Amino acid sequence: MKAPALEPFRPRLWRELRGYNLGRLGRDVGAGVSVGVVALPLAMAFAIASGLTPEAGLWTAIIGGFLIAALGGSPVQIGGPAGAFIVIVYGIVKQYGVANLLICTASAGVLLFLMGWLRLGGLVRYVPVSVVIGFTNGIAVLIALSQLREVLGLPIKNMPADFFSMLSVVGRNLHQVNPYAVALGLACVLGLWFWPRLMRSESTVSQRVAVLPKGRQAMAVTARVPGPVVALVTLTLLAWALALPVETIGQRFGAIAPSLPTFALPDFSWATVRLLVAPTLTLALLGAVESLLCARVADQLSGLPRHNPNQELMAQGIANFVVPYFGGMPATGTIARTVTNIRSGATSPVAGMVHALTLAAVVLLAAPLAQHIPLAVLGGVLLFVAWNMGEWREFARLRHFSNPYRVLLLSTFGVTVVFDLTVAVQLGLVLACVFFILRQQDICRVGIGPVRPDEPIEATLYGSLFFGTVGKLDALLHLADQCTPGQEVVLHAQRLITLDTTGLDALRQLADSLQRRGAHLSMLGVQPQPASLMGRSGFALRLHRLEVENT
Repeated sequence: MKAPALEPFRPRLWRELRGYNLGRLGRDVGAGVSVGVVALPLAMAFAIASGLTPEAGLWTAIIGGFLIAALGGSPVQIGGPAGAFIVIVYGIVKQYGVANLLICTASAGVLLFLMGWLRLGGLVRYVPVSVVIGFTNGIAVLIALSQLREVLGLPIKNMPADFFSMLSVVGRNLHQVNPYAVALGLACVLGLWFWPRLMRSESTVSQRVAVLPKGRQAMAVTARVPGPVVALVTLTLLAWALALPVETIGQRFGAIAPSLPTFALPDFSWATVRLLVAPTLTLALLGAVESLLCARVADQLSGLPRHNPNQELMAQGIANFVVPYFGGMPATGTIARTVTNIRSGATSPVAGMVHALTLAAVVLLAAPLAQHIPLAVLGGVLLFVAWNMGEWREFARLRHFSNPYRVLLLSTFGVTVVFDLTVAVQLGLVLACVFFILRQQDICRVGIGPVRPDEPIEATLYGSLFFGTVGKLDALLHLADQCTPGQEVVLHAQRLITLDTTGLDALRQLADSLQRRGAHLSMLGVQPQPASLMGRSGFALRLHRLEVENT
């Protein structure tokens, strides 16, 4: 048997550089700078929420973002740390430590590369949308819950990773709420909600500014400034000017060094690696799902040629293998920054590379200023991210869908929140398979015609005959015990779509039962797939008559 072909390593950048011109370069540079500014607060917030230092998020966005853009299969996808990883990374750090997180990330990178190289990128599309929505909403709830410490200004030294423990710890410390932190967090959330609405051309503010001299130009420039940057700068200046008693990045982590990260190998031992199999698989699966879903959204919004999912996974794998050696965290495609990239006019992966270089320039030139950022403001940014991340309307729309869809979504959501994302995805996929089998049982039918003594018994097979539907042949097996010598049972199989080995074994039992009574089994109108299996197994030779449908 011929071995399956492997995916060639062909980054999208190579294709896009053919015929590249200064006009496209200008649009890509503008888009890259815009996204780089947006990524700055998000990278720090995601890292801090994951139990890491701000530098871990920044250098993940820089190194991982550059590699994903340069080597990926999408023309406009932006890579870096993502909100979906917060809960997983925080749990790994709490249970295994930062060194083992780096090993998990590098190992997940190897798995991602192999998935792309073996052309498994298309399999991610088979994850049911109800499962994706369930765990995405569950992660959003956990992200929001984890930020209560920052937004409420609670003096909690170690925030637990599981749902009930978080609720318990927050509840025990509610008497120590810092009103200044609450005010900053709420101001951040409200500002992020109002900012894009204020910048719309039809808003009252925009219309009043537009009538002023050069007002339209000022609004055009202001509208390009991302909301998170506006909130970060204004609220940080406010907290600094008023000397508000709130915890800042500098107070918890110290100043961010304006220097390049150092290359370092994480502590490695095979005894520990065996414990990291489950978290590694979780990171790889979540990274694959998140990046390819993001790439599909980018295809729809950009109108550019579709991405190559296998090349995208290989790029994600390389990025996740490299960033741990510089103290980074898992990286994947990020929807919010990718959408910003598209709306800013990006045309090629050059924009993603410029985004990474912009971040590097900011870190090297202005990193010490970040120590004044209040953690409550970053918590507000993540609360807003969590709200936008969740597809909350799907809960209200559940009444329009079937019971299996509701069970899949709600069970995945509940298990993600209460227990673990890995268990939730496993449960979701198992339930999806069970519901699929039940649906196939409803579709599969055996229509038996009139039964007359000494005349052929005719029956029609519908649907798929496989391990979940072989019970449908019980009625025929019962009739076989009543057949007379020389009588023929004719199965019309024009509508039998597929047949597996368990279904074939059930047909063999039917043939054996008829043979013991001197009767015969015939199959007419057999489709190519069932006919091929019958021929390869030798079952076709046991049939009295076999007619294969011509297609």
